[in-house]
Amino acid sequence: MKKKSFTLLLATTLAGSLLCSSCIGSFGLTNKLLTWNKGIDSKLVNELVFIALWVIPVYEISAVADLFIFNAIEFWSGENPVADAGSSKTIDTANGIYTVQTNEDGYSIRKEGEDETVDLIFDGRDKSWSVEANGENHKLFRYTGDGEAVVYLPDGQEMNIELNSAGILAFRQAIHSYSYAAR
Repeated sequence: MKKKSFTLLLATTLAGSLLCSSCIGSFGLTNKLLTWNKGIDSKLVNELVFIALWVIPVYEISAVADLFIFNAIEFWSGENPVADAGSSKTIDTANGIYTVQTNEDGYSIRKEGEDETVDLIFDGRDKSWSVEANGENHKLFRYTGDGEAVVYLPDGQEMNIELNSAGILAFRQAIHSYSYAAR
């Protein structure tokens, strides 16, 4: 009877954590595994590795670990334990080549041929993002936790927006109006 009660308690706790957390999570471990597999040059070898990782249950194990462990840690602590901190990617755009470095608290962006970086920094204490460039730090926005964000406009004013398409549209219109007023 005790084993049955423990199993029921464990199942209820896990179900409750999934149903009440309202957090999908980033599935960092599974996505890293998929990205690595997609990076294989040969389509045939890529497909064989993909099938083998399903048969051996590597994908299943990584998904379960993400679902029950890493996503829960990410939800409650605000930090992803399998984040890509320290990795960098090069992006070739029409305006130049940029290197994006992933840091523990955000990103550093540097244009090829230039010494200055632009840092996007996440502050977990108030769930805000800011930009740091040329020795100056400007807060961009912060999440309020109730489906809204507070966006900091260039003139120092704050604007509450809903995190949906209507809220984003309202913010775009405000920025558009601000850019015309600044001219």
